[in-house]
Amino acid sequence: MPIDIPRAEAHLNALLPRYGIPSAAVGVLHDGEVTAFAAGVTDVETGTSATSETVYQCGSMTKTWTALAFMQLVDEGGADLDEPVRAQLPGFAVADPEATARITPRHLLHHTHGIAESFGDPGEDDDVYARMTAAMSDAPQMFPPGSTHGYSAALGYALLARILEVHDGERWDEVMRRRLLTPLGLVDTHTRPEDVDPARTATGHLIRSLEEGPFRTPVDHLPRAFGPGGNITSTVREVLAMAHVVVSGGLAPGGDRVVSAEAVREMTGSRVPVPDPYLIGPQWALGLVVCDWDGRTVYASDGSTIGQNARLRVFPDSGTAVTVLTNGGPREPFHREVCDEILGQLSMPAAPGPPVPRKSRPVDPSRYTGVYRNLGTRYEVSAEGGDLHLTLELDPMQAAVMGRPPRIRYDMLPISGTHFLMPPTHPLEDPQTVALYDFTDGPARFLHTNARIHRRLD
Repeated sequence: MPIDIPRAEAHLNALLPRYGIPSAAVGVLHDGEVTAFAAGVTDVETGTSATSETVYQCGSMTKTWTALAFMQLVDEGGADLDEPVRAQLPGFAVADPEATARITPRHLLHHTHGIAESFGDPGEDDDVYARMTAAMSDAPQMFPPGSTHGYSAALGYALLARILEVHDGERWDEVMRRRLLTPLGLVDTHTRPEDVDPARTATGHLIRSLEEGPFRTPVDHLPRAFGPGGNITSTVREVLAMAHVVVSGGLAPGGDRVVSAEAVREMTGSRVPVPDPYLIGPQWALGLVVCDWDGRTVYASDGSTIGQNARLRVFPDSGTAVTVLTNGGPREPFHREVCDEILGQLSMPAAPGPPVPRKSRPVDPSRYTGVYRNLGTRYEVSAEGGDLHLTLELDPMQAAVMGRPPRIRYDMLPISGTHFLMPPTHPLEDPQTVALYDFTDGPARFLHTNARIHRRLD
C-alpha cells in the first residue's frame, strides 16, 4: 500500500506549530520502497524550507551504526563479544579491579558495564578515544558489571570505538566510513560536523514557550567525545539504509552483505531488561532497544542532541521501518503522532499509550525516600502524607537558558510497587516514568529514569 504523501504532509504541517518544532523529515521503508517527505524550516532565522534531503543530527541513534561496525569486527574474528575488554585493550582499567577484569564488549553494547561517565575533558583531537580510555582508570562503578542496566551516553561506545581503532589502525571516523558508510552508499552521513554541507544542514532549536516560539540552540553540536555514541548526522533516506541492514538480515539496500545474518540475530536477540521499561521499551539489545507493542516486537533507535532529535522504529515481521528527524523538541507525543499516521496508512497497529497509574499509595514510603545521584544529576525522593514526590536539581546553565527554576518537583503516581508516573510540571513537558528498585538491604538502591541509573546515597 503506497503512502498518501499529501495527507501525511498535511498532518505533519499541522503538528509542527502545536509542538513548537521548526521542521521534521519523515522516511518510510515498506515493501522494499522508500518514501520520504518533510515540512517546516531548517532555521527559524533564515526560513529555509526543510526537504527530505535535509541533514539532521542523529544523537544516540549513532550507537546503532557503531554497533553494526563492531559486529563486522566480530564477524571477522577480530573481537569477541564475551572476551574481556582488556584482552583487546591491554591498558584498559577502571577504579574497580574486578570490573576491569570482567567488562566485555557485550556489557558495553548492552549498557550494563556500570562505569560512571567519568573521563575528564579528552579534547577534540584525533586521539580523543585513546585519551578517554586512559582517563577512565579512576572511574568508579555505579553497579557491578552485568547486574542491571544504566545508559552510557558516551563512555561505553567510546571504548568500542577504541577497540575498532586499535584493530584497524585508523581513527573511528575513518573506520566508520570504510566499514559501513561507503558499503551502504551513504554520501550524506557523516561523523564530523565540519564534513556536512552547511547549506543542507538543519539548525537545532530549543523552546521555552509556544508563545515565544523556538530559538536557535546555543550548542551547535556535541563534543567529539560523544562521537561513537552521538555525533552522526544523516538524512531520513540514509537512516533507512541503515535500518535496511537490520530488516534484511545484514544486507545493504543494493544487496551487498554488510554484516552476517548471524550478527543481526545476535544484535536483536541478545537482550537485557530495562528497569524503567516505559520510555522506549522493556529490553536493550546490542545497539537497539526492543519494544513490545501489545505482543508485537519492534526495534527502536533514538537520539537527541541539544536541539535536534531522531527516532527510528523497525518492524521486523513486515520489513518496515519509520524514521522521524527533527530540529526541535523532543516531544514524544509528536513522534508518536507522526508514526501513528504512517502506520495507520499501512494498516499497522499504533504504538501503545503511556502507563495508567493506580489509585493506591505506596504501603511504606520510606522504602523509596532518599537522595539518588549519578555524577552531575541529583534526584531527591520525599514523602508527604503518604504521597511520594521527586525533586530534580537542574544544571544552573540549563535552568537559565530554558527559564526554569533550579529545582523541579514532580508528583509520583504509582504504576506498580517499583514504577511511577510523573505528570508534567510545564506545558511543554511530557509525562515521565521512573523506577525505584533493588530493595535487598531495605530501601531502594537505584533510581532509573530516562534510561539512566542513579545510585542511592547512604
